[in-house]
Amino acid sequence: MSTVEREKDKLDADLHVENAAPLALTDAQGHKADAIEAENAEHSMTVLQAVKAYPWACFWAFVMSFTIIMESYDVFLIGNFIALPAFTHDYGVWDPLTSKNVIVPRWQSALQMAGQLGALIGVFLAGPLTSRIGYRWATMVGLVLMNATIFVMFFANSLPLFFVGQLLEGLPWGIFIANAPAYCSEIVPLRLRAPATQVLQLFWAVGSIIVGAVTYVYNSKEGKVAYRIPIALQWIFPLPLMVLMFMAPESPWWLVRKNRDQQAMRSIERLGRKSQLNSAEVVSMMRRVVEMEASTKAPNYIELFKGTDLRRTLIVCGIYAGQNLAGNLIANQAVYFFEQAGMTTNFAFALGLITSALQSVAVMLSWFLTTYFGRRTIYLWGTGFNIVMLVCLGIAASVHPSSGASYAQAVFGLIVSVFFAFAAAPVSWCIIAETSAIRLRPLTTGIGRASYYIIEIPCIFLGSYMLNPTGANLGGKCGYVWGGTALFCWIVAFFFLPEMKGRSYREIDIMFKRRLPARKWKKTEIDVQDDE
Repeated sequence: MSTVEREKDKLDADLHVENAAPLALTDAQGHKADAIEAENAEHSMTVLQAVKAYPWACFWAFVMSFTIIMESYDVFLIGNFIALPAFTHDYGVWDPLTSKNVIVPRWQSALQMAGQLGALIGVFLAGPLTSRIGYRWATMVGLVLMNATIFVMFFANSLPLFFVGQLLEGLPWGIFIANAPAYCSEIVPLRLRAPATQVLQLFWAVGSIIVGAVTYVYNSKEGKVAYRIPIALQWIFPLPLMVLMFMAPESPWWLVRKNRDQQAMRSIERLGRKSQLNSAEVVSMMRRVVEMEASTKAPNYIELFKGTDLRRTLIVCGIYAGQNLAGNLIANQAVYFFEQAGMTTNFAFALGLITSALQSVAVMLSWFLTTYFGRRTIYLWGTGFNIVMLVCLGIAASVHPSSGASYAQAVFGLIVSVFFAFAAAPVSWCIIAETSAIRLRPLTTGIGRASYYIIEIPCIFLGSYMLNPTGANLGGKCGYVWGGTALFCWIVAFFFLPEMKGRSYREIDIMFKRRLPARKWKKTEIDVQDDE
């Protein structure tokens, strides 16, 4: 090559470098402009417009939420078995105080906590599994496990085997409960995050309704059929859900995290109407947030306890743990609670079914509540009301025993259960889904749910001991205990729970990084150009 040719090549290379930088800058600016356009579009949507733009996202959130029915069904089922005459006849001991068979407190507690112990293991498996293979495939793995583990419960013929069956069923519960709120919040636009995640509480109530109806029918039956058929009905759910989840789109946020932007665009187009959204702009919005959270390391549990992610983890863990400390255990043991309050077995089962039905209505009404009020506002007022009702429950149980006092306890117990499903419970799912960083979401929701089970397991022992006639036999006086724990939750939430209503994931990331106190979130404005 001649000297002249070498000089020409060098000049061309210099010109290429000079032109490349402005082109790269222009391309980056274009992506940011697209991201801003998509975020502004989500902010400007009303709830109805969001439903019209993303109809299939609503459907797939509904399908994913359906997995929660399986945990709810089994949690309430084993709780109802404790009051089921055929079950207590086969596995209980004679109690001269009540003149009937009862499950002794240690087994009563063990059976109710076995599934939670399995789920505690399951949620730790769910985070790494979902981060690696995605929400769809991780959920399908859980459904296969669910199908298999039901066999152990169905053929169990002793309390230890029922314990093992519950423990194994808990493993897929952990996968479902960790994945569902994260997936639902990631496939819908900003305006639908609250109702999409609150559907989880609706299906929790639906599961209890199904159990209430089934056990109400079978509570008068004699023999093993009274509890074997309710167990077998669990097989209704996994196979249809496996088929639906196989057809479901993967979370576009998860695909963007995996640098699969083209697949993310196709997923968005499957979730919404092409005529009402620009999938390229939506992916740019997601890419902007993912790059803000970018790290050279693979997501791991240690990160959850470092820097600003520690604060986010503590909020998620606190909200999850609080579900067990603000009256939820009375709802989970409703039938047994009503029996201990003095109701007949048939009436207790009927009240349990009514409670579950009212909880479903309450959850649907809560969708309208979260449209107009903030998450923090609803949580504080809802928990505050339940504190008052729990104290009233304790007072009703402290007066001279009478039919009036028994009915008063039943009414206050019902109010606590229903109002929990109207305010604090459904809004908790929304807070949990919004608080975690996109990059660490599967891990955060998993460890958050783990805190739920870690608190629930000793609370189940305490709750069973307080209600059981062979234990403390407190009856409605347990309202004093749960009222005190609910007050603790209210105080912590007042000081540390920020308001995230109407905030994009970018804005939430920025506000956590700026370490804003919880009380300042509602009035703080974040410029649409800000990236940190």
